[in-house]
Amino acid sequence: MSMKLMWEIRAFCTVVEKRSFIHAARMLGRSPSAVTRAIQFLEEAIGAELILRTQKQFTLTTAGETYYASAKHLLETQAEAEDQLAELSNSPQGWVRLSAPEILSLGFLPKVVAQFSRDYPNVSVDIHFSDKSIDPIQEKLDFAIRGAFPQSSELIGYPLWNYRRYMYASPDYIERMGAPEEPEELAGHDIIMHSAPRILRDWHFVSTERNVRYQVQPRFRFTSGIATFQAALEGAGIVRLASWLAEPAVAAGTLRRVCTAYRLTSSKELDPSIHAVYGTSRMAKGARLFLEYVRQRGLEIPDERHS
Repeated sequence: MSMKLMWEIRAFCTVVEKRSFIHAARMLGRSPSAVTRAIQFLEEAIGAELILRTQKQFTLTTAGETYYASAKHLLETQAEAEDQLAELSNSPQGWVRLSAPEILSLGFLPKVVAQFSRDYPNVSVDIHFSDKSIDPIQEKLDFAIRGAFPQSSELIGYPLWNYRRYMYASPDYIERMGAPEEPEELAGHDIIMHSAPRILRDWHFVSTERNVRYQVQPRFRFTSGIATFQAALEGAGIVRLASWLAEPAVAAGTLRRVCTAYRLTSSKELDPSIHAVYGTSRMAKGARLFLEYVRQRGLEIPDERHS
């Protein structure tokens, strides 16, 4: 059955189903004469008479009955194919490219990608993990995940979620050096810090009773957030960590919180936040969906910030 005759085949099936050339023409948005010509052309093309026509009625020939069954199946198959194509064109596809801090590679973003891929199988994700402040426009990324709001007017910052930070050390370190309870007691301890330029030594400790600004003196500095976390697990010293990252280690017995009455905030005494940073041009559908997916999963992280 030739695909070149789809209009004629559709006209034939509509006439059969409506039992009328006039009603079929109305259904198809054509004139009755155009429908008649379509049937005649189809009959000539296949070399068989399909409909016996009179002024008042028409009857399908044996060939017409056989042809109708096949033609109907062809139209249904075409409709299914068109629906699948429409669904494919409306569904997100292609690549989402972003950058994120290394620390988000420890469980969070890989888990998000795995969940996202099940919901959106036609979207691929390319993540560049780096603790450097990457410009998504220069690097041609859909967006970058950062721990700070963008300073450039060319970039848009979109808050994803807030979190809380505390001080942590390994049980081994605490057994050797003790557990400080007040910020001032950190002077006698080994402090592990991230060495990124944006990380200030003035840390802001907030409790229910007082706020303390204390300048820490690090013994160890790393360019990697993962390294600071790992060094604390190995007992090198005391580290400032996001609770969503550290509390699973606390539950496992590999870290303990110190200075337990305090959390660490920004210079404005606000809890730190994670932002998405992107240019002003329109973001692709897949990227928008993945960004919202990241935000929702971030809000679901168990954290004391909701208390």
